[in-house]
Amino acid sequence: MKALSVFELICRFDLDPKKSLGQNFLVDESHLARIAAAAELSPMDTVLEIGPGLGVLTRHLAAQAGRVVAVELDDRLIPVLQELFADQPRVSFVHADILQVDPATLLADNGRQTTDDQSPVANRQSPPYKVVANLPYYITSAVLRHLLESPQPPTLAVVMVQREVAQRIVAQPGEMSLLAIGVQFYAEAKIVQKVPAGAFHPRPKVDSAVLRLDVRPQSAVAGVDPAWYFAVVRAGFGQKRKQLRNSVAAGLGLSKEATEAGLAAAGIDASRRAETLSLTEWGALAKALI
Repeated sequence: MKALSVFELICRFDLDPKKSLGQNFLVDESHLARIAAAAELSPMDTVLEIGPGLGVLTRHLAAQAGRVVAVELDDRLIPVLQELFADQPRVSFVHADILQVDPATLLADNGRQTTDDQSPVANRQSPPYKVVANLPYYITSAVLRHLLESPQPPTLAVVMVQREVAQRIVAQPGEMSLLAIGVQFYAEAKIVQKVPAGAFHPRPKVDSAVLRLDVRPQSAVAGVDPAWYFAVVRAGFGQKRKQLRNSVAAGLGLSKEATEAGLAAAGIDASRRAETLSLTEWGALAKALI
């Protein structure tokens, strides 16, 4: 069947984008092609697509990857997608909330999970995989954390997010945030391209950007428990515009004297603010405060 545009698909299947699910379908073919290209796919790759929508990006992924498993929350779209890709056995669809399932389990049963079955897949080896997604703005941070902190994270993720969020994620010391540290701890992040609001239907109020995350084999900071590391980071960012001697002490329930001693041991000026620290400096502080 001839590949239909988003507008043709909406008319054919009598569908309206759901605002409650943050559905903004990308309609510009040039941007779709660039997203797929950023994932550097080969016939050896398995791709987990989050939010395939009407399958327009799925077409590009299926043409380049060996296997595509797409997870979609909107139950209206599952039969549509299954019809559109009925002649492509290497493409399968799962009706699920990505935040409620272990991403790797969606791939462990060779793509046969195509209904509402969200039961755990036990004792099955999941293949290495890449993630490609046009993420609803309202769940971006939660999905990235879910992917990067999962027992078997992807090797690479290419995600469309709000442009401002992408800029925050790739920030450097001086403009760091809890989100930037949370992503960069697990992956190298870079903006691949900007996508104007006019490339979507319906048109969102803000521009987007495509973000590529090359997931690290090991976290960016060695020798520190991630739970404690992020406890220290959250404490540092817990009081905006406060000096570290105050924010860290308050966030961890430490005395200022103990906090200042830890900062000094880590080689960090106690008057600095959280947004100025690098990932390595946070690691040194976490180790000093144990």
